Amino acid sequence: MPSFYEKPLIRYPIYALISVTVIAVLLLYLYNWILGLVLSMFLLAALYVISKAVVDFKLEMQGYITTLSYRLKKVGEEALMEMPIGILLYNDQFQVEWSNPFMTSCFDEDTLVGRSLYDVADSLVPLIKQEVESETIALFDREFKVIIKRDERLLYFFDVTEQIEIEKQYEDERTVLAFIFLDNYDEVTQGLDDQTRSAINSEVTSILNKWAKDYGVFLKRISSERFLGVLNEDILTKLEKTKFSILDEVREKTTMQNVSLTLSIGIGTGISTLQDLGGMAQSGLDLALGRGGDQVAIKQTNGKVKFFGGKTNPVEKRTRVRARVISHALKEIVLESDKVMIMGHRFPDMDAIGSAIGILKVAQVNEKEGFIVLDPDTLDSGVEQLLIELKKHPELWSRFITPEQALEIMTDETLLIVVDTHKPSLVIDERLLIRSENVIVIDHHRRGEEFIKDPILVYMEPYASSTAELVTELLEYQPKKLKMNMIEATSLLAGIIVDTKSFTLRTGSRTFDAASYLRAKGADTVLVQKFLKEDINHYVKRAKLIQHASLYKEGIAIAIAQDEEHHDQVIIAQAADTLLTMNGVEASFVIAKRDEECVSVSARSLGDVNVQIIMEALGGGGHLTNAATQLPNQTLVEAAEKLKLVLEDYLEGGTKS
Repeated sequence: MPSFYEKPLIRYPIYALISVTVIAVLLLYLYNWILGLVLSMFLLAALYVISKAVVDFKLEMQGYITTLSYRLKKVGEEALMEMPIGILLYNDQFQVEWSNPFMTSCFDEDTLVGRSLYDVADSLVPLIKQEVESETIALFDREFKVIIKRDERLLYFFDVTEQIEIEKQYEDERTVLAFIFLDNYDEVTQGLDDQTRSAINSEVTSILNKWAKDYGVFLKRISSERFLGVLNEDILTKLEKTKFSILDEVREKTTMQNVSLTLSIGIGTGISTLQDLGGMAQSGLDLALGRGGDQVAIKQTNGKVKFFGGKTNPVEKRTRVRARVISHALKEIVLESDKVMIMGHRFPDMDAIGSAIGILKVAQVNEKEGFIVLDPDTLDSGVEQLLIELKKHPELWSRFITPEQALEIMTDETLLIVVDTHKPSLVIDERLLIRSENVIVIDHHRRGEEFIKDPILVYMEPYASSTAELVTELLEYQPKKLKMNMIEATSLLAGIIVDTKSFTLRTGSRTFDAASYLRAKGADTVLVQKFLKEDINHYVKRAKLIQHASLYKEGIAIAIAQDEEHHDQVIIAQAADTLLTMNGVEASFVIAKRDEECVSVSARSLGDVNVQIIMEALGGGGHLTNAATQLPNQTLVEAAEKLKLVLEDYLEGGTKS
């Protein structure tokens, strides 16, 4: 590299200046040789001084560069050998060729040369083969970030233990908000004297305060039935490990006082802003209450929801006032629409079709054109008899249309009413949801994570036996311009009877009120029995499924189909129902192939086992006593193993009453 005076931009002006000076001296000699001689001497002296300065500068610069090179070399050697960073070179056989002293000292050995990378850490070779750039691994109870340079076959090890501990501390100390709600406080305390109400209040407050103190939760009562809890992620993790046993404690201790209070808890976690946390906590509480209460819903930033509890049957809380208010709201929305589309879930059952016919009646009594969307390719054999009977009534049957026909006649003013489901993935055709701007949801299932986006009205009552029961109550408060005929009333009654297993499960006093109303409107119970008749071949297939049932745990029966034959969903569900009637069976699970790519699991319970939670863990859902799921691309054996793993986790968590 040229020195300062050797650079062209510096060298050329100096040469030019010397040349001009020499020419000036020569000219001066012609006119005054004495003066020219003096000037020449000065010029020689100046040249000597400049030359000496250049030489001295070069020597000084060379000395400086030599010193700097030495210092840099020394620093590099010290960095390589003394800094607390592990450096390791390996060969093609993944053996150590060289390591710096820090890396060797970690193993408390003289040398690592010749040792296999597997001796250093089992995960190193797989990481190198996976072509990841960096990864954190555990060594000697500490955490190291490994940076991999494959071209040089070089590994750097950075100790990040303190960083990870700080990050974990930050995560553990992030704020979590919880809303705690006494589900049925008003119903339980209504009519009680002040002393008894005070005793119940004191008992519940004492239980919750002790629980909060034990786990370090700040708890504040903000109304007679609502509490605010402030905690952090670390405390939340501890509560999750207990599966929120506070739910059981409140239920059990209040039962001893001849009342039955339950808790619902909504929790917001994973974000830093308090406003957003509060919104997530309230959303979680709404979700827990929508699923019947007595449970915890933890809303996470990734959109997922964790559920705990939900072991008891929902206590009937809906009132006729609410039914009347919803009915009037429904009427107003129908009147503002140009037509009404009604859609249930794929493979509709009696409840879905019966409730759809009931909503069609709501549209007709309000003088609006209504249609029921039915896909002929997604029909269950269990509704064949009902459809045969409906075809005998041309005026009613003409109201049934396909999804394609519905899409053609829908407008921006069309109202879409979804019955017997609230999950977009389960409706007959999702395109109708996308097309419609006005959607109403009427359902009796416990609310799940997946929900129809932005409905203008939601009537979800998990305390009802069936959607047909809800629709029947709504009909009672509609105008009486048109009389309900026999087939309409019978269809609604069939939906109630099927979902309650002939009034044996999930049956409340309101269920009998709805059945009585339908019977008064001409519902034919004999015709309902005709709808429920089954084919002898179906009976034989169901018997084959039950034949291979066995008790997996005390009170839990599992039946696994022994062949690759495809079974109708109705047969699978009926087999689970039949198993439940056997002595010693509290919960039943039937596993069979629905088609070539899907295994179906139907679950039933008498109430002590919450099959809804079990099926949700497998991607399905339903009720506490009636649930199911579909497992795509699974064998029967794989599906059975997955079910058993979920059952083990459920039973170990103490969620079986």
